Amino acid sequence: MSIKINTMIAACILSYCTVSHANDNFNQAYQSFDEKEIKADIKTLSSDAFEGREPSGVGEKLTTDMLIKRFKALGLSPGNGDKYTQAVPMVSITSKPETSLNIADLRFDFPKNFVATSRKTQKSIQLKNSELVFVGYGINAPEYQWNDYKNVDVKGKTVVVLVNDPGFATQDSELFEGNTMTYYGRWIYKYEEAARQGAAGAIIVHETEPASYGWNVIESSWTGAQYHLPAKEVNEPAIDVEMWISIEKAKALFAKAGKDFTEMKKYALAKNFKATPLNLTASIRLTNEIKSSTSNNVIATLKGSEHPDEHILYMGHWDHLGSYTDDNGKQVIFNGAHDNATGTAGLMHIAKAYQALGKAPKRSITFAAVTAEEQGRLGSRYFANHPTIPLKQIVGLINMDSLDVTGKKKDVTVVGYGKSELENYLSEAAKRQGRTLTAELTPERGYYYRSDHFSLAKKGVPALSAGGGSVWYNDAEKQIGNRVKAEVAKCYHQACDEYNEAWGWQGLIAELQLFFETGYLLAESSEWPNWREGTEFKTYRDNMMK
Repeated sequence: MSIKINTMIAACILSYCTVSHANDNFNQAYQSFDEKEIKADIKTLSSDAFEGREPSGVGEKLTTDMLIKRFKALGLSPGNGDKYTQAVPMVSITSKPETSLNIADLRFDFPKNFVATSRKTQKSIQLKNSELVFVGYGINAPEYQWNDYKNVDVKGKTVVVLVNDPGFATQDSELFEGNTMTYYGRWIYKYEEAARQGAAGAIIVHETEPASYGWNVIESSWTGAQYHLPAKEVNEPAIDVEMWISIEKAKALFAKAGKDFTEMKKYALAKNFKATPLNLTASIRLTNEIKSSTSNNVIATLKGSEHPDEHILYMGHWDHLGSYTDDNGKQVIFNGAHDNATGTAGLMHIAKAYQALGKAPKRSITFAAVTAEEQGRLGSRYFANHPTIPLKQIVGLINMDSLDVTGKKKDVTVVGYGKSELENYLSEAAKRQGRTLTAELTPERGYYYRSDHFSLAKKGVPALSAGGGSVWYNDAEKQIGNRVKAEVAKCYHQACDEYNEAWGWQGLIAELQLFFETGYLLAESSEWPNWREGTEFKTYRDNMMK
C-alpha cells in the first residue's frame, strides 16, 4: 500500500460532497444527535456511582460495560479479534514521602509546595545527599543544536529543571518553535532525559504560565496512585524520584545556593550555558505501595462495505482521576464530566450516527475508548505498541478529549494547526456549519502532546485534534461562553468538574456533527492523507507505507 499525495484533494472532497450531501440517509444521520440522550449519557458517566472512572476500579467496570453494551446494540463488531476489550497491563504506584524533601534547612510541605513520586517498583526508595545540579531546561535536542547536558556528569545526582522550552521563554520564532511548545517542553520528556543521562532524581520548577496550569493541578494529579505501563512496555530508563517544587520554593533554593533564580533562568538561555552545580544536596525517602493491575481499552468496529481493511479511527479516553478520602473522612470524587465524559459519550453517539446511515461507508469505522490517559496516555500508548489494526491500515485518527461546552462557534480551533492533510477533510465538513479552521491561540501549552492522538502520531499515524473556537456564533452563545468558560478552566482536574445543565450544548452537538462528517468524508474517499512536509511525524508515516 502506498500513500497518495493528491494536490487536488480539496477539489476531490468537494466533488464527493456534492453527492453525499444530497443523500437523505446522510442528512438524517447528521441530524440524529439527540441532545437529551447525550446529556443523559454524560450525566451517568460523571455520576458519583462511577467514582471518578479510575482505571481498574468500580468506575472502570461500569464505564466499559456501558460502552460495550451500546456498541453491541448498534451492531458494531468486536474490535480486538472476538473481544470488545484490549487488556492493558499496568503498575499502580502510590508514593508517600516517608520523610520530607530535605535541602539544607529549607522546609518543604507535601503537597503544598512539593510533590514526589517514583516509577520504580521498589517498596522503599530514597535519595541520600544527592548533589543538585541546575541543567537549565534539561533538553538534549541535536536538531535544535541544543544540549543542556553538554560536558556535565549527572550520574547519581539530582537535576533541577525549568519547565517548557527556550522558544517559549524567549518568544523567538527562530528558537525551537517559538511560542509553540515542543515535546522537549513537556514534563515527561524532562524526566526521561534525566534518566537517560544517569540522574537519580529530577526536580521540575513549576511556573503557571510556562506550565499552562496552576499548582492545584500538580496537587491533584501527582498525589495518590500513579499508573504506569510495565517496564518492558516502556523500554526506557527511569530516575528514582520525580519531583516538582513551587516557584516560591525554587527561589528559596537558589538563594540558599547563593544564586538568583531570575538570573539563572536568563543564563539557561545563553549560548554558553553550562550546567551548574548548586553545592547543595537533596535527601528524601519514599514508601511505594505497588499493585499490578489490568485495565481495558474498549474497541468496536463498523466494517466498511468496500474496503473493510482500511480504518478511520475515533478515539477518546474514558478514564478520569478517581477519588480520595480527605482529612475529615469524606470521599472526594473527581467526576470528570467535561474531561472526558463528553468525549466518551461522543464516541457512542457518533457510532449511533453511522448506524443511522443505513449502509456502512466504504471504509471501516473503528472506535477506541482508551484507558489511563490521565496517567500518561497509557491506554493509547499500549494500543500504539499492540495495535488491533495494523497502523498502516489506519487512514487517520480523530481524537475527542473534552468536547466544547462553551457555546457554538463560527470557527474551529485545530491543535497543531498545519501538521496534517486531515485538516482538508475537517475544513470541508466545517463548511456545512459555516465555520473556518483557525490555529490554537495558546500553542505554548503544548496541547498536541498531551492527549491520546499523540501516542499514534509518534508512530506516524495522521492524527487530528480539534474543537471549540474563539468566535461565538451569536450573542446568545457568547453569553453562555462568558458564563461557562471560566468555570471549565477553573475545574480542570478538580473535583468541581461536574455535569452542568447550563453548558453550551449546541456547541457540543455541532462538534460531534463536525467530527462525524469529517470521518465520513475520509471513509468514502480513496485518498490516504499524510503529514505535511516538515512535520516531525512524516518520515515515520512514509516509511510505514512503503
